[in-house]
Amino acid sequence: MPATTDAWRNWAGNVTARPLREVSPASPEEVAEAVRRAAQDGLKVKAVGTGHSFTAAAATDGVLIRPGLLTGIRELDRTAMTVTVEAGTPLKRLNVALAREGLSLTNMGDIMEQTVAGATSTGTHGTGRESASLATQITALELVTADGSLLRCSAQQNPDVFAAARIGLGALGVVTAVTFAVEPIFLLTAREEPMAFDRVTDEFDALFAENEHFEFYWFPHTGNCNTKRNNRSAGPAAPPGQVSAWIDDEFLSNGLFQVVNSLGRAVPATIPAIARISSRALSARTYTDIPYKVFTSPRRVRFVEMEYALPREAAVGALRELRAMIERSPLRVSFPVEVRTAPADDIALSTASGRETAYIAAHLYRGTPHRSYFTAVERIMTAHGGRPHWGKLHTRDAEYLAGAYPRFGEFTALRDRLDPDRLFGNDYLRRVLGD
Repeated sequence: MPATTDAWRNWAGNVTARPLREVSPASPEEVAEAVRRAAQDGLKVKAVGTGHSFTAAAATDGVLIRPGLLTGIRELDRTAMTVTVEAGTPLKRLNVALAREGLSLTNMGDIMEQTVAGATSTGTHGTGRESASLATQITALELVTADGSLLRCSAQQNPDVFAAARIGLGALGVVTAVTFAVEPIFLLTAREEPMAFDRVTDEFDALFAENEHFEFYWFPHTGNCNTKRNNRSAGPAAPPGQVSAWIDDEFLSNGLFQVVNSLGRAVPATIPAIARISSRALSARTYTDIPYKVFTSPRRVRFVEMEYALPREAAVGALRELRAMIERSPLRVSFPVEVRTAPADDIALSTASGRETAYIAAHLYRGTPHRSYFTAVERIMTAHGGRPHWGKLHTRDAEYLAGAYPRFGEFTALRDRLDPDRLFGNDYLRRVLGD
């Protein structure tokens, strides 16, 4: 059988795979047929979304399942307040469709380019005091398992699978549909404000407690942060003006940011000065709009990322250690460090499983050597019991992760039952889950 000529690459361009064949099923039954045929041919199977993971979680040299035809809303249940969508549906399309129906997800991450299956399977999250990751909003899942069966699971149906498969890493089967809880659409007021690093870290617990959704970005080589507080509002809606939104979200956050990162990559000595200017470029603003227009923002400047989930009480200490490490090192870091939070949840491999969590994310512009920086970041994060984001760069293995997740063995036992021959395996899963 001839190999395909086109390689698959992820969004950041740091992962490449050349599958033997690609398929684009248009129904769960066609997914099941693709899985059965792959098994007969002795090939591994991976489903891919839009490639927004920085790891090789979806890479394969066997059969690559593309989700482009497996999209759309399958059912909207206003009595149960749920929406069932095909796995390849982009979050952006889902958010727009829900808003048209007067509905919304409760919380979401800060981009919406991913497919629903890709985003949930890797543990995509936003920030929230009580509202948790995208996967916690799942009420039912449909997936094709290694024997070609179509398995439906929820808290009532196959609950052991449901408990783990909401964040399944593609290791338990190919997700074909996801059912989310939804609620009537609401308004959020966003308050964005520059704040000194020392003030943010000193007041972190209060800022977390006082806001439904709090996050901030710290600019390395400076003492400056940008903070964002999102809280529900009675309205009226007051979106940012078109001109000011373009200046902040497109010109400064994407266009100019692209230019200064390109300069910093070419001439690293300029980065501290650029950081001081960049950290003061965005001014304070307040606006009110529907959820997806507040939670999410365009991210056109490509980067690579490492993110660790820490016990929330450890976040400030770890961040201060990170700042001290950068200040005493020759590192030049052109991207801000992002800090978010999540409540504890009950999903086996959720980064917030069983504990109140804070996330610290380190980024570097695509093409910038990242190993030294990320190695130093990871050393700090693991010293605080950190759990790496499944879709972002890290070097942890199954031995470390088994100690970081109390329910790790529960997940791997389920994998042994559903995929004993590792039809859905690849090198990344072998590293993080074991053989």
